[in-house]
Amino acid sequence: MTELLEHRELAPAEPATIEKVSIVVSKGSLEGIYPALIMANGARMEGIEADLFFTFFGLDAIRKDRFEKIKVATVGNPGMHMATLLGAIPGISSLATKLMERQMEKIDIPPIPEFVELLGDSGVHFFACKATVDMFGLTMDDFVPQVDEILSVGEFYERSTGGQIIFT
Repeated sequence: MTELLEHRELAPAEPATIEKVSIVVSKGSLEGIYPALIMANGARMEGIEADLFFTFFGLDAIRKDRFEKIKVATVGNPGMHMATLLGAIPGISSLATKLMERQMEKIDIPPIPEFVELLGDSGVHFFACKATVDMFGLTMDDFVPQVDEILSVGEFYERSTGGQIIFT
């Protein structure tokens, strides 16, 4: 048996390439939404197909009534490096949001509404989670025009076949 293994030639392995990503967005805060948008943008810039699947509070990124009002989560956010009590002081979330938006503007990262439009124009597909849409009593009319469809989790998995699923 050892002789057979020694004489068998192995085909050179070709490097695997990512051709498709499906990104799940479940958080409705600035720091929860931007990573997904940035990753989808990076994928499209590399010629990779990208789908965004919004569930639970991540739906805020695509809701007409909320996507312009996304804030940084200051309470219970260990990344803020501040006491939870301090994060709960009125105005702290708005201040943190303004500071972060200012920093992102410096490095040419657009606000969420503009980013969503840019990604839609680049071919990114936007999907809302059916269970969450039903739970919150929403319809397609509640979402920005870039939302392609409301999908069940099973339909999302089916659509993601052959790609990488990323949870932000």
